[in-house]
Amino acid sequence: MKETIIQQGAEAIILKKGEEIIKRRIKKSYRIQELDDKIRKQRTRTESKLLEKASKIIPIPKIKKIDEKEMEIHMEFIEGKKLSDELNSFPLMKQKKICVEIGKSIAKIHDNDIIHGDLTTSNIILKEKINDESIDSIYFIDFGLGFNSQRIEDKSVDLHLIKQALEAKHFQNWETLFEYIKEGYQNSKYYKETLKQLEKVEKRGRYKH
Repeated sequence: MKETIIQQGAEAIILKKGEEIIKRRIKKSYRIQELDDKIRKQRTRTESKLLEKASKIIPIPKIKKIDEKEMEIHMEFIEGKKLSDELNSFPLMKQKKICVEIGKSIAKIHDNDIIHGDLTTSNIILKEKINDESIDSIYFIDFGLGFNSQRIEDKSVDLHLIKQALEAKHFQNWETLFEYIKEGYQNSKYYKETLKQLEKVEKRGRYKH
Protein backbone atom coordinates (compact mmCIF):
# COMPACT_ATOMS: atom_id res chain seq x y z
CA MET A 1 0.00 0.00 0.00
CA LYS A 2 1.28 3.45 -0.94
CA GLU A 3 2.66 5.78 1.73
CA THR A 4 1.91 9.50 1.40
CA ILE A 5 3.88 12.15 3.28
CA ILE A 6 1.47 14.49 5.07
CA GLN A 7 3.96 16.32 7.28
CA GLN A 8 7.71 16.55 7.71
CA GLY A 9 9.38 18.01 10.77
CA ALA A 10 12.92 18.19 12.14
CA GLU A 11 12.56 15.02 14.20
CA ALA A 12 10.02 12.91 12.33
CA ILE A 13 8.12 12.37 9.12
CA ILE A 14 4.36 11.71 9.23
CA LEU A 15 2.97 9.34 6.60
CA LYS A 16 -0.52 8.13 5.72
CA LYS A 17 -0.87 4.53 4.62
CA GLY A 18 -4.45 3.38 4.13
CA GLU A 19 -6.29 4.12 7.38
CA GLU A 20 -3.05 4.37 9.35
CA ILE A 21 -0.75 7.22 10.27
CA ILE A 22 2.93 6.34 10.64
CA LYS A 23 5.29 8.54 12.62
CA ARG A 24 8.83 7.69 11.54
CA ARG A 25 11.79 9.27 13.33
CA ILE A 26 14.37 10.70 10.93
CA LYS A 27 18.01 9.60 10.96
CA LYS A 28 20.45 12.37 11.89
CA SER A 29 23.60 12.12 9.78
CA TYR A 30 25.54 14.49 12.08
CA ARG A 31 25.27 11.97 14.95
CA ILE A 32 27.27 8.76 15.30
CA GLN A 33 24.96 6.02 14.00
CA GLU A 34 24.94 4.00 17.23
CA LEU A 35 24.10 7.07 19.26
CA ASP A 36 21.48 8.19 16.75
CA ASP A 37 19.80 4.76 16.83
CA LYS A 38 19.79 4.80 20.62
CA ILE A 39 18.27 8.31 20.82
CA ARG A 40 15.60 7.62 18.19
CA LYS A 41 14.67 4.30 19.79
CA GLN A 42 14.42 5.90 23.24
CA ARG A 43 12.24 8.76 21.96
CA THR A 44 9.98 6.34 20.11
CA ARG A 45 9.61 4.27 23.28
CA THR A 46 8.97 7.32 25.49
CA GLU A 47 6.35 8.79 23.15
CA SER A 48 4.54 5.47 22.70
CA LYS A 49 4.31 4.99 26.50
CA LEU A 50 2.96 8.51 26.86
CA LEU A 51 0.40 7.89 24.09
CA GLU A 52 -0.73 4.67 25.74
CA LYS A 53 -1.19 6.46 29.07
CA ALA A 54 -2.97 9.44 27.48
CA SER A 55 -5.30 7.17 25.45
CA LYS A 56 -6.94 6.04 28.69
CA ILE A 57 -7.73 9.66 29.62
CA ILE A 58 -8.57 11.72 26.51
CA PRO A 59 -9.30 11.10 22.81
CA ILE A 60 -6.06 10.56 20.89
CA PRO A 61 -5.31 8.41 17.83
CA LYS A 62 -5.17 4.76 18.93
CA ILE A 63 -1.78 3.06 18.66
CA LYS A 64 -1.83 0.12 16.26
CA LYS A 65 1.83 -0.90 16.35
CA ILE A 66 5.17 0.22 17.78
CA ASP A 67 8.18 -0.69 15.68
CA GLU A 68 11.35 0.15 17.62
CA LYS A 69 13.55 -1.38 14.91
CA GLU A 70 12.26 1.09 12.32
CA MET A 71 11.64 3.79 14.99
CA GLU A 72 7.97 4.00 13.97
CA ILE A 73 4.66 4.45 15.73
CA HIS A 74 1.60 3.29 13.76
CA MET A 75 -1.67 4.99 14.74
CA GLU A 76 -5.24 5.18 13.52
CA PHE A 77 -6.06 7.94 11.05
CA ILE A 78 -8.55 10.44 12.48
CA GLU A 79 -10.95 11.81 9.87
CA GLY A 80 -10.96 15.42 11.00
CA LYS A 81 -9.37 18.80 10.50
CA LYS A 82 -6.51 20.62 12.18
CA LEU A 83 -7.98 23.14 14.58
CA SER A 84 -5.37 25.73 13.53
CA ASP A 85 -6.92 25.78 10.04
CA GLU A 86 -10.57 25.79 11.11
CA LEU A 87 -11.09 27.62 14.40
CA ASN A 88 -11.27 31.15 12.97
CA SER A 89 -13.99 30.15 10.49
CA PHE A 90 -16.47 29.09 13.18
CA PRO A 91 -19.03 31.33 14.90
CA LEU A 92 -17.65 32.70 18.17
CA MET A 93 -20.04 30.58 20.25
CA LYS A 94 -18.67 27.40 18.68
CA GLN A 95 -15.09 28.61 19.17
CA LYS A 96 -15.87 29.09 22.88
CA LYS A 97 -17.34 25.57 23.19
CA ILE A 98 -14.26 24.08 21.55
CA CYS A 99 -11.95 25.98 23.91
CA VAL A 100 -13.85 24.75 26.97
CA GLU A 101 -13.32 21.18 25.72
CA ILE A 102 -9.62 21.87 25.14
CA GLY A 103 -9.34 23.13 28.72
CA LYS A 104 -11.07 20.00 30.05
CA SER A 105 -8.69 17.73 28.13
CA ILE A 106 -5.63 19.63 29.38
CA ALA A 107 -6.97 19.32 32.93
CA LYS A 108 -7.35 15.54 32.53
CA ILE A 109 -3.81 14.92 31.28
CA HIS A 110 -2.30 17.30 33.85
CA ASP A 111 -4.15 15.55 36.66
CA ASN A 112 -2.40 12.38 35.47
CA ASP A 113 0.96 14.21 35.33
CA ILE A 114 1.20 14.15 31.52
CA ILE A 115 2.77 17.24 29.96
CA HIS A 116 2.07 17.59 26.24
CA GLY A 117 5.05 19.86 25.59
CA ASP A 118 3.79 21.32 22.31
CA LEU A 119 0.23 22.45 22.95
CA THR A 120 -0.88 24.41 19.89
CA THR A 121 -4.03 24.35 17.77
CA SER A 122 -1.91 22.64 15.07
CA ASN A 123 -1.69 19.63 17.39
CA ILE A 124 -5.44 19.36 17.93
CA ILE A 125 -7.75 17.59 15.48
CA LEU A 126 -11.44 18.44 15.47
CA LYS A 127 -13.81 15.70 14.42
CA GLU A 128 -17.22 17.28 13.93
CA LYS A 129 -20.71 15.90 13.92
CA ILE A 130 -22.33 16.30 10.52
CA ASN A 131 -24.93 19.09 10.31
CA ASP A 132 -24.52 19.85 13.98
CA GLU A 133 -22.99 22.77 15.87
CA SER A 134 -21.93 20.51 18.74
CA ILE A 135 -18.55 18.83 18.92
CA ASP A 136 -18.02 15.14 18.41
CA SER A 137 -14.44 14.90 19.65
CA ILE A 138 -11.25 16.88 20.07
CA TYR A 139 -8.12 14.79 19.57
CA PHE A 140 -4.71 15.81 20.87
CA ILE A 141 -1.89 14.64 18.60
CA ASP A 142 1.93 14.69 18.55
CA PHE A 143 3.25 13.94 22.02
CA GLY A 144 6.81 13.93 20.65
CA LEU A 145 7.91 16.61 23.12
CA GLY A 146 5.77 15.25 25.95
CA PHE A 147 6.88 13.82 29.28
CA ASN A 148 5.64 12.84 32.72
CA SER A 149 5.92 15.48 35.44
CA GLN A 150 4.27 16.45 38.70
CA ARG A 151 5.78 19.95 38.57
CA ILE A 152 3.29 22.84 38.50
CA GLU A 153 5.85 24.78 36.47
CA ASP A 154 5.61 22.25 33.61
CA LYS A 155 1.80 22.32 33.67
CA SER A 156 1.79 26.12 33.57
CA VAL A 157 4.15 26.13 30.56
CA ASP A 158 1.67 23.88 28.70
CA LEU A 159 -1.03 26.51 29.30
CA HIS A 160 1.37 29.26 28.26
CA LEU A 161 1.99 27.45 24.95
CA ILE A 162 -1.70 27.17 24.06
CA LYS A 163 -2.19 30.81 25.04
CA GLN A 164 0.65 31.86 22.73
CA ALA A 165 -0.81 29.73 19.92
CA LEU A 166 -4.19 31.49 20.27
CA GLU A 167 -2.55 34.91 20.27
CA ALA A 168 -0.48 34.13 17.17
CA LYS A 169 -2.97 32.20 15.04
CA HIS A 170 -6.39 33.24 16.35
CA PHE A 171 -5.66 36.80 17.44
CA GLN A 172 -9.14 38.18 16.69
CA ASN A 173 -10.62 36.61 19.83
CA TRP A 174 -7.60 35.09 21.56
CA GLU A 175 -8.16 36.66 25.00
CA THR A 176 -11.79 35.53 25.12
CA LEU A 177 -10.87 32.06 23.88
CA PHE A 178 -8.16 31.62 26.50
CA GLU A 179 -10.68 32.52 29.20
CA TYR A 180 -12.83 29.62 27.97
CA ILE A 181 -9.83 27.27 28.02
CA LYS A 182 -9.33 28.32 31.64
CA GLU A 183 -13.02 27.65 32.29
CA GLY A 184 -12.58 24.05 31.11
CA TYR A 185 -9.30 23.78 33.01
CA GLN A 186 -11.11 24.56 36.29
CA ASN A 187 -11.78 20.80 36.47
CA SER A 188 -8.10 20.28 37.30
CA LYS A 189 -7.15 19.70 40.92
CA TYR A 190 -4.09 21.85 40.15
CA TYR A 191 -6.15 24.75 38.71
CA LYS A 192 -5.31 27.51 41.22
CA GLU A 193 -1.64 26.57 41.58
CA THR A 194 -1.13 26.30 37.82
CA LEU A 195 -2.81 29.61 37.03
CA LYS A 196 -0.75 31.33 39.74
CA GLN A 197 2.43 29.83 38.28
CA LEU A 198 1.35 30.84 34.76
CA GLU A 199 1.43 34.49 35.87
CA LYS A 200 5.04 34.02 37.02
CA VAL A 201 5.98 32.30 33.74
CA GLU A 202 4.55 35.22 31.76
CA LYS A 203 6.29 37.81 33.92
CA ARG A 204 9.62 36.07 33.29
CA GLY A 205 8.89 36.19 29.56
CA ARG A 206 8.14 39.92 29.65
CA TYR A 207 11.36 40.73 31.51
CA LYS A 208 13.40 38.98 28.80
CA HIS A 209 12.20 41.40 26.09
